[in-house]
Amino acid sequence: MDTKKINDFKNKVLEKNNGLLHLAPTWVTRSVLIPGRRLKLHPDDLFAKGADRGGISERWFSSIVPAESTSQVEDGSGDNEGLSCVVCGNEKMLLKEIIDVGGATILGDKVMSKWGGLKVMGRFFDSMSQLPYHIHLRDEHAKNIGMEGKPEAYYFPHQVNVVENNFPYTFFGLEPGTTREQIKKCLEGFEKGDNKILKYSKAYGLELGTGWLLPAGVLHAPGSLCTFEVSWAADTFSVWQSVIANDVHVDRSLLVKHVPEEEKNNIDYVLDLIDWDINTTPNFKEKFFLKPIIIENGNSKDYQEKWISYGKIDGIEAFSSKELTVFPGCKATIKDSGAYGLITIQGYGTINDVPIESTTIIRIDDITRDEYFVPYPTAIKGVTVENKSNEPLVMIKFFGPDCNDDMPRRE
Repeated sequence: MDTKKINDFKNKVLEKNNGLLHLAPTWVTRSVLIPGRRLKLHPDDLFAKGADRGGISERWFSSIVPAESTSQVEDGSGDNEGLSCVVCGNEKMLLKEIIDVGGATILGDKVMSKWGGLKVMGRFFDSMSQLPYHIHLRDEHAKNIGMEGKPEAYYFPHQVNVVENNFPYTFFGLEPGTTREQIKKCLEGFEKGDNKILKYSKAYGLELGTGWLLPAGVLHAPGSLCTFEVSWAADTFSVWQSVIANDVHVDRSLLVKHVPEEEKNNIDYVLDLIDWDINTTPNFKEKFFLKPIIIENGNSKDYQEKWISYGKIDGIEAFSSKELTVFPGCKATIKDSGAYGLITIQGYGTINDVPIESTTIIRIDDITRDEYFVPYPTAIKGVTVENKSNEPLVMIKFFGPDCNDDMPRRE
Protein backbone atom coordinates (compact mmCIF):
# COMPACT_ATOMS: atom_id res chain seq x y z
CA MET A 1 0.00 0.00 0.00
CA ASP A 2 1.49 3.30 -1.13
CA THR A 3 0.69 5.56 1.83
CA LYS A 4 1.91 8.75 0.17
CA LYS A 5 -0.08 8.09 -2.97
CA ILE A 6 -3.25 7.46 -0.96
CA ASN A 7 -2.80 10.56 1.21
CA ASP A 8 -2.06 12.73 -1.81
CA PHE A 9 -5.21 11.45 -3.54
CA LYS A 10 -7.33 11.99 -0.41
CA ASN A 11 -6.08 15.57 0.00
CA LYS A 12 -6.73 16.32 -3.67
CA VAL A 13 -10.29 15.02 -3.44
CA LEU A 14 -11.04 16.97 -0.27
CA GLU A 15 -9.67 20.16 -1.76
CA LYS A 16 -11.59 19.76 -5.02
CA ASN A 17 -14.87 18.97 -3.24
CA ASN A 18 -14.58 21.47 -0.37
CA GLY A 19 -14.10 18.88 2.36
CA LEU A 20 -16.21 16.07 0.87
CA LEU A 21 -15.37 12.66 -0.58
CA HIS A 22 -17.21 12.09 -3.87
CA LEU A 23 -18.27 8.45 -4.31
CA ALA A 24 -19.11 6.48 -7.45
CA PRO A 25 -22.18 4.16 -7.50
CA THR A 26 -21.54 0.65 -6.18
CA TRP A 27 -23.80 -1.98 -7.76
CA VAL A 28 -24.32 -5.44 -6.24
CA THR A 29 -25.88 -8.56 -7.77
CA ARG A 30 -28.06 -11.10 -5.95
CA SER A 31 -28.46 -14.42 -7.73
CA VAL A 32 -31.81 -15.40 -6.15
CA LEU A 33 -33.62 -12.08 -6.68
CA ILE A 34 -35.45 -10.43 -9.57
CA PRO A 35 -34.42 -6.74 -9.75
CA GLY A 36 -37.19 -4.37 -8.68
CA ARG A 37 -36.19 -1.70 -11.26
CA ARG A 38 -36.32 1.27 -8.85
CA LEU A 39 -32.60 1.91 -8.35
CA LYS A 40 -32.62 4.24 -11.41
CA LEU A 41 -30.24 1.84 -13.17
CA HIS A 42 -30.83 1.71 -16.94
CA PRO A 43 -32.93 -1.36 -17.88
CA ASP A 44 -30.25 -2.55 -20.29
CA ASP A 45 -27.76 -2.75 -17.40
CA LEU A 46 -29.77 -4.84 -14.91
CA PHE A 47 -27.71 -7.92 -15.85
CA ALA A 48 -24.58 -6.05 -16.92
CA LYS A 49 -22.33 -8.21 -14.71
CA GLY A 50 -23.55 -11.40 -16.39
CA ALA A 51 -26.72 -13.44 -16.14
CA ASP A 52 -24.85 -16.13 -14.18
CA ARG A 53 -24.20 -13.56 -11.45
CA GLY A 54 -27.86 -12.57 -11.21
CA GLY A 55 -29.49 -9.18 -11.62
CA ILE A 56 -28.42 -5.96 -9.93
CA SER A 57 -30.86 -5.49 -7.07
CA GLU A 58 -28.75 -3.48 -4.62
CA ARG A 59 -26.73 -0.29 -4.52
CA TRP A 60 -24.31 0.08 -1.62
CA PHE A 61 -23.18 3.36 -0.06
CA SER A 62 -19.92 4.25 1.72
CA SER A 63 -19.00 0.59 1.82
CA ILE A 64 -15.67 -0.90 2.84
CA VAL A 65 -17.21 -4.40 2.85
CA PRO A 66 -16.99 -6.76 -0.16
CA ALA A 67 -20.28 -8.40 -1.14
CA GLU A 68 -20.42 -11.96 0.16
CA SER A 69 -23.17 -13.43 -1.99
CA THR A 70 -21.26 -13.68 -5.26
CA SER A 71 -17.73 -14.40 -6.38
CA GLN A 72 -15.39 -11.46 -6.05
CA VAL A 73 -14.73 -10.10 -9.52
CA GLU A 74 -11.96 -7.62 -10.23
CA ASP A 75 -12.53 -4.83 -12.72
CA GLY A 76 -9.95 -2.56 -14.33
CA SER A 77 -9.63 -0.37 -11.26
CA GLY A 78 -9.06 -3.27 -8.84
CA ASP A 79 -12.51 -2.60 -7.41
CA ASN A 80 -14.25 -5.59 -5.79
CA GLU A 81 -18.03 -5.84 -5.86
CA GLY A 82 -19.49 -4.09 -2.84
CA LEU A 83 -16.55 -1.77 -2.18
CA SER A 84 -17.14 1.97 -2.67
CA CYS A 85 -14.77 4.05 -4.79
CA VAL A 86 -13.81 7.67 -4.21
CA VAL A 87 -13.49 9.57 -7.50
CA CYS A 88 -11.53 12.63 -8.56
CA GLY A 89 -11.69 13.41 -12.26
CA ASN A 90 -10.66 10.24 -14.06
CA GLU A 91 -8.99 8.75 -10.97
CA LYS A 92 -10.52 6.27 -8.52
CA MET A 93 -9.44 4.84 -5.19
CA LEU A 94 -11.19 2.52 -2.75
CA LEU A 95 -12.76 4.25 0.24
CA LYS A 96 -11.38 1.34 2.29
CA GLU A 97 -7.80 2.26 1.34
CA ILE A 98 -8.33 5.87 2.37
CA ILE A 99 -9.82 4.82 5.72
CA ASP A 100 -7.06 2.26 6.33
CA VAL A 101 -4.33 4.86 5.81
CA GLY A 102 -5.91 8.04 7.16
CA GLY A 103 -8.91 6.95 9.19
CA ALA A 104 -8.47 9.51 11.97
CA THR A 105 -8.59 12.40 9.50
CA ILE A 106 -11.84 11.05 8.03
CA LEU A 107 -13.65 9.55 11.04
CA GLY A 108 -12.10 11.50 13.91
CA ASP A 109 -9.75 10.31 16.68
CA LYS A 110 -12.54 9.14 19.00
CA VAL A 111 -14.18 6.76 16.52
CA MET A 112 -10.88 5.57 15.07
CA SER A 113 -9.31 4.81 18.45
CA LYS A 114 -12.38 2.95 19.77
CA TRP A 115 -13.60 1.15 16.65
CA GLY A 116 -10.54 1.03 14.39
CA GLY A 117 -12.31 2.05 11.20
CA LEU A 118 -15.59 2.69 9.42
CA LYS A 119 -18.21 0.42 11.01
CA VAL A 120 -21.31 1.49 9.11
CA MET A 121 -22.61 1.11 5.58
CA GLY A 122 -25.80 1.95 3.72
CA ARG A 123 -27.61 0.33 0.84
CA PHE A 124 -30.78 0.28 -1.20
CA PHE A 125 -32.15 -3.19 -1.79
CA ASP A 126 -34.77 -3.48 -4.47
CA SER A 127 -36.55 -6.70 -5.43
CA MET A 128 -39.63 -7.42 -7.49
CA SER A 129 -40.90 -9.68 -4.70
CA GLN A 130 -40.06 -10.72 -1.16
CA LEU A 131 -36.46 -11.52 -0.19
CA PRO A 132 -35.73 -14.99 1.23
CA TYR A 133 -36.23 -15.61 4.94
CA HIS A 134 -32.76 -15.27 6.44
CA ILE A 135 -30.76 -14.30 9.48
CA HIS A 136 -27.68 -12.18 10.12
CA LEU A 137 -25.06 -13.50 12.49
CA ARG A 138 -24.46 -12.19 15.98
CA ASP A 139 -20.89 -11.39 16.98
CA GLU A 140 -20.55 -14.60 19.01
CA HIS A 141 -20.97 -16.68 15.84
CA ALA A 142 -19.45 -14.30 13.31
CA LYS A 143 -16.15 -14.33 15.19
CA ASN A 144 -15.89 -18.08 14.49
CA ILE A 145 -15.33 -17.25 10.82
CA GLY A 146 -13.25 -14.12 11.40
CA MET A 147 -16.11 -11.70 10.69
CA GLU A 148 -18.52 -9.44 12.57
CA GLY A 149 -22.23 -9.56 13.30
CA LYS A 150 -24.75 -7.46 11.39
CA PRO A 151 -27.55 -5.55 13.11
CA GLU A 152 -29.45 -3.27 10.74
CA ALA A 153 -32.34 -0.85 10.33
CA TYR A 154 -34.75 -0.18 7.47
CA TYR A 155 -36.43 2.94 6.08
CA PHE A 156 -38.91 3.11 3.20
CA PRO A 157 -38.54 6.41 1.28
CA HIS A 158 -41.49 7.65 -0.78
CA GLN A 159 -39.13 8.81 -3.54
CA VAL A 160 -38.04 5.31 -4.58
CA ASN A 161 -41.40 3.59 -4.10
CA VAL A 162 -43.74 4.95 -6.75
CA VAL A 163 -44.70 1.29 -7.14
CA GLU A 164 -44.69 -1.22 -4.26
CA ASN A 165 -44.00 -4.29 -6.44
CA ASN A 166 -45.39 -7.71 -5.60
CA PHE A 167 -45.30 -8.17 -1.82
CA PRO A 168 -44.97 -5.06 0.44
CA TYR A 169 -44.96 -7.11 3.64
CA THR A 170 -42.03 -8.31 5.73
CA PHE A 171 -41.87 -11.48 7.80
CA PHE A 172 -40.15 -10.85 11.14
CA GLY A 173 -39.19 -13.38 13.79
CA LEU A 174 -41.16 -16.44 14.87
CA GLU A 175 -44.64 -16.79 16.28
CA PRO A 176 -44.57 -17.13 20.10
CA GLY A 177 -44.62 -20.79 21.04
CA THR A 178 -42.59 -21.94 18.03
CA THR A 179 -40.20 -24.68 19.10
CA ARG A 180 -36.63 -25.46 18.17
CA GLU A 181 -37.70 -28.89 16.91
CA GLN A 182 -40.20 -27.37 14.47
CA ILE A 183 -37.56 -25.13 12.92
CA LYS A 184 -34.99 -27.94 12.95
CA LYS A 185 -37.35 -30.07 10.87
CA CYS A 186 -37.60 -27.25 8.30
CA LEU A 187 -33.82 -26.97 8.00
CA GLU A 188 -33.37 -30.74 7.74
CA GLY A 189 -35.75 -30.68 4.75
CA PHE A 190 -33.97 -27.79 3.02
CA GLU A 191 -33.07 -29.84 -0.07
CA LYS A 192 -36.43 -31.62 -0.39
CA GLY A 193 -38.40 -28.72 -1.89
CA ASP A 194 -40.29 -25.98 -0.07
CA ASN A 195 -39.50 -26.31 3.63
CA LYS A 196 -42.53 -24.11 4.47
CA ILE A 197 -40.65 -22.25 7.22
CA LEU A 198 -42.70 -19.06 6.77
CA LYS A 199 -45.70 -20.71 8.41
CA TYR A 200 -43.91 -20.15 11.73
CA SER A 201 -43.42 -16.42 11.13
CA LYS A 202 -45.63 -13.33 10.88
CA ALA A 203 -45.86 -10.78 8.05
CA TYR A 204 -46.18 -7.07 8.80
CA GLY A 205 -47.50 -4.52 6.30
CA LEU A 206 -44.86 -1.95 5.32
CA GLU A 207 -45.63 1.78 5.56
CA LEU A 208 -43.81 4.38 3.47
CA GLY A 209 -41.92 6.97 5.49
CA THR A 210 -41.37 4.60 8.44
CA GLY A 211 -38.87 1.86 9.28
CA TRP A 212 -37.73 -0.95 11.56
CA LEU A 213 -34.78 -1.67 13.84
CA LEU A 214 -33.46 -5.21 13.58
CA PRO A 215 -30.87 -6.76 15.91
CA ALA A 216 -28.65 -9.53 14.59
CA GLY A 217 -29.96 -13.05 15.18
CA VAL A 218 -33.54 -12.27 14.06
CA LEU A 219 -35.12 -14.16 11.15
CA HIS A 220 -36.69 -11.92 8.52
CA ALA A 221 -37.88 -11.92 4.91
CA PRO A 222 -37.99 -8.29 3.71
CA GLY A 223 -40.88 -7.25 1.52
CA SER A 224 -40.83 -5.72 -1.94
CA LEU A 225 -40.57 -2.03 -1.05
CA CYS A 226 -37.32 -0.44 -2.19
CA THR A 227 -35.59 -0.11 1.16
CA PHE A 228 -32.81 2.03 2.56
CA GLU A 229 -30.82 -0.08 5.00
CA VAL A 230 -28.22 1.21 7.44
CA SER A 231 -26.21 -1.52 9.11
CA TRP A 232 -23.03 -2.54 10.81
CA ALA A 233 -20.31 -2.87 8.17
CA ALA A 234 -20.68 -6.60 7.55
CA ASP A 235 -22.41 -8.99 5.16
CA THR A 236 -22.78 -12.18 7.20
CA PHE A 237 -25.97 -14.16 6.67
CA SER A 238 -27.69 -17.53 6.53
CA VAL A 239 -30.73 -18.20 4.28
CA TRP A 240 -33.33 -20.47 5.93
CA GLN A 241 -36.06 -20.54 3.25
CA SER A 242 -35.51 -23.19 0.59
CA VAL A 243 -37.96 -21.95 -2.08
CA ILE A 244 -38.83 -18.28 -2.59
CA ALA A 245 -41.07 -16.29 -4.95
CA ASN A 246 -41.54 -17.60 -8.48
CA ASP A 247 -40.42 -21.06 -7.33
CA VAL A 248 -36.76 -20.03 -7.11
CA HIS A 249 -34.86 -22.79 -5.30
CA VAL A 250 -32.17 -21.64 -2.89
CA ASP A 251 -28.97 -23.65 -2.83
CA ARG A 252 -28.12 -25.15 0.57
CA SER A 253 -24.73 -23.43 0.40
CA LEU A 254 -26.50 -20.17 1.32
CA LEU A 255 -27.83 -21.79 4.50
CA VAL A 256 -24.30 -22.56 5.71
CA LYS A 257 -22.31 -19.90 3.85
CA HIS A 258 -21.08 -18.28 7.08
CA VAL A 259 -20.84 -21.41 9.18
CA PRO A 260 -17.40 -22.86 10.07
CA GLU A 261 -16.37 -25.66 7.71
CA GLU A 262 -16.49 -28.28 10.45
CA GLU A 263 -20.08 -27.30 11.37
CA LYS A 264 -21.69 -27.13 7.91
CA ASN A 265 -23.54 -30.41 8.44
CA ASN A 266 -24.46 -29.61 12.04
CA ILE A 267 -28.04 -28.29 12.03
CA ASP A 268 -27.90 -27.68 15.78
CA TYR A 269 -25.05 -25.21 15.25
CA VAL A 270 -27.12 -23.40 12.61
CA LEU A 271 -30.12 -23.27 14.96
CA ASP A 272 -27.94 -21.60 17.58
CA LEU A 273 -27.69 -18.56 15.28
CA ILE A 274 -31.20 -17.60 16.42
CA ASP A 275 -31.80 -15.21 19.31
CA TRP A 276 -34.87 -17.11 20.49
CA ASP A 277 -36.02 -14.49 23.03
CA ILE A 278 -36.21 -11.69 20.47
CA ASN A 279 -37.59 -13.86 17.66
CA THR A 280 -40.54 -15.03 19.74
CA THR A 281 -41.30 -11.78 21.56
CA PRO A 282 -45.10 -11.22 21.51
CA ASN A 283 -44.86 -7.44 21.00
CA PHE A 284 -42.31 -7.38 18.19
CA LYS A 285 -43.75 -4.34 16.41
CA GLU A 286 -43.94 -2.32 19.60
CA LYS A 287 -40.25 -2.99 20.23
CA PHE A 288 -38.80 -2.50 16.75
CA PHE A 289 -41.09 -0.38 14.55
CA LEU A 290 -39.63 3.09 13.88
CA LYS A 291 -41.63 6.25 13.25
CA PRO A 292 -39.65 9.29 12.06
CA ILE A 293 -38.91 11.92 14.70
CA ILE A 294 -38.57 15.56 13.63
CA ILE A 295 -35.38 17.23 14.89
CA GLU A 296 -35.68 20.70 16.41
CA ASN A 297 -34.05 23.29 14.13
CA GLY A 298 -34.88 26.62 15.73
CA ASN A 299 -38.09 27.02 13.71
CA SER A 300 -36.17 27.38 10.45
CA LYS A 301 -38.40 27.44 7.38
CA ASP A 302 -35.46 26.55 5.13
CA TYR A 303 -35.05 22.90 6.03
CA GLN A 304 -36.27 19.97 8.10
CA GLU A 305 -34.41 16.96 9.55
CA LYS A 306 -35.85 13.73 10.88
CA TRP A 307 -34.40 10.79 12.75
CA ILE A 308 -35.33 7.76 10.63
CA SER A 309 -33.11 5.06 12.20
CA TYR A 310 -32.34 5.21 15.90
CA GLY A 311 -32.10 3.20 19.09
CA LYS A 312 -29.29 1.26 20.75
CA ILE A 313 -28.69 -2.44 20.12
CA ASP A 314 -27.34 -4.44 23.05
CA GLY A 315 -26.59 -1.13 24.74
CA ILE A 316 -24.46 0.12 21.84
CA GLU A 317 -25.14 3.09 19.56
CA ALA A 318 -24.31 0.94 16.53
CA PHE A 319 -25.64 3.32 13.85
CA SER A 320 -28.24 5.97 13.13
CA SER A 321 -29.66 7.83 10.15
CA LYS A 322 -31.44 11.07 9.34
CA GLU A 323 -33.45 12.41 6.43
CA LEU A 324 -32.60 16.00 5.50
CA THR A 325 -34.98 18.10 3.38
CA VAL A 326 -33.99 21.55 2.12
CA PHE A 327 -36.98 23.35 0.67
CA PRO A 328 -37.05 24.87 -2.85
CA GLY A 329 -34.91 27.98 -3.23
CA CYS A 330 -33.55 27.68 0.31
CA LYS A 331 -30.08 27.28 1.80
CA ALA A 332 -29.09 25.76 5.15
CA THR A 333 -25.87 25.04 7.02
CA ILE A 334 -26.14 21.77 8.94
CA LYS A 335 -23.68 20.73 11.64
CA ASP A 336 -23.31 17.13 12.82
CA SER A 337 -21.26 15.49 15.54
CA GLY A 338 -19.84 12.65 13.46
CA ALA A 339 -18.75 11.62 9.97
CA TYR A 340 -21.48 10.29 7.70
CA GLY A 341 -22.34 8.95 4.28
CA LEU A 342 -25.18 10.42 2.26
CA ILE A 343 -27.32 9.59 -0.75
CA THR A 344 -29.56 12.13 -2.49
CA ILE A 345 -33.07 10.90 -3.35
CA GLN A 346 -34.83 14.01 -4.68
CA GLY A 347 -34.00 17.40 -6.21
CA TYR A 348 -30.73 19.12 -7.08
CA GLY A 349 -28.50 21.92 -5.84
CA THR A 350 -25.12 22.23 -4.16
CA ILE A 351 -23.40 20.98 -1.02
CA ASN A 352 -20.44 23.13 0.01
CA ASP A 353 -20.75 24.67 -3.48
CA VAL A 354 -20.27 21.24 -5.12
CA PRO A 355 -23.07 19.94 -7.38
CA ILE A 356 -25.47 17.43 -5.87
CA GLU A 357 -28.49 15.88 -7.58
CA SER A 358 -30.80 12.92 -7.60
CA THR A 359 -30.09 11.34 -10.98
CA THR A 360 -33.02 10.25 -13.17
CA ILE A 361 -31.37 7.25 -14.84
CA ILE A 362 -27.89 5.76 -14.43
CA ARG A 363 -25.76 3.61 -16.73
CA ILE A 364 -23.59 0.97 -15.07
CA ASP A 365 -20.34 2.97 -15.40
CA ASP A 366 -21.75 6.46 -14.82
CA ILE A 367 -20.24 8.71 -12.15
CA THR A 368 -23.19 10.39 -10.48
CA ARG A 369 -23.39 13.40 -8.18
CA ASP A 370 -25.80 11.92 -5.67
CA GLU A 371 -23.42 10.24 -3.21
CA TYR A 372 -20.80 11.71 -0.86
CA PHE A 373 -19.01 10.90 2.36
CA VAL A 374 -18.71 13.78 4.83
CA PRO A 375 -15.55 13.47 6.99
CA TYR A 376 -15.60 14.36 10.68
CA PRO A 377 -13.86 17.78 10.38
CA THR A 378 -16.32 18.85 7.66
CA ALA A 379 -19.35 17.50 9.55
CA ILE A 380 -18.64 19.37 12.80
CA LYS A 381 -17.87 22.59 10.91
CA GLY A 382 -21.11 22.20 9.00
CA VAL A 383 -22.03 21.66 5.37
CA THR A 384 -24.02 24.23 3.43
CA VAL A 385 -26.77 22.77 1.26
CA GLU A 386 -28.54 24.94 -1.29
CA ASN A 387 -31.63 23.78 -3.15
CA LYS A 388 -31.65 25.12 -6.70
CA SER A 389 -34.62 23.08 -7.87
CA ASN A 390 -38.37 23.63 -7.74
CA GLU A 391 -38.92 20.62 -5.53
CA PRO A 392 -37.52 19.59 -2.15
CA LEU A 393 -33.86 18.55 -2.07
CA VAL A 394 -33.85 15.38 0.02
CA MET A 395 -30.95 13.24 1.20
CA ILE A 396 -30.45 10.37 3.63
CA LYS A 397 -27.48 10.66 6.01
CA PHE A 398 -26.17 7.65 7.93
CA PHE A 399 -23.73 7.50 10.84
CA GLY A 400 -21.66 4.82 12.54
CA PRO A 401 -21.19 4.11 16.25
CA ASP A 402 -20.68 6.88 18.82
CA CYS A 403 -21.53 9.72 16.43
CA ASN A 404 -24.86 10.90 17.84
CA ASP A 405 -25.19 11.13 21.62
CA ASP A 406 -28.53 12.90 21.09
CA MET A 407 -30.05 9.99 19.16
CA PRO A 408 -33.54 9.16 20.46
CA ARG A 409 -33.70 6.24 22.84
CA ARG A 410 -35.83 3.14 22.52
CA GLU A 411 -36.70 1.33 25.72
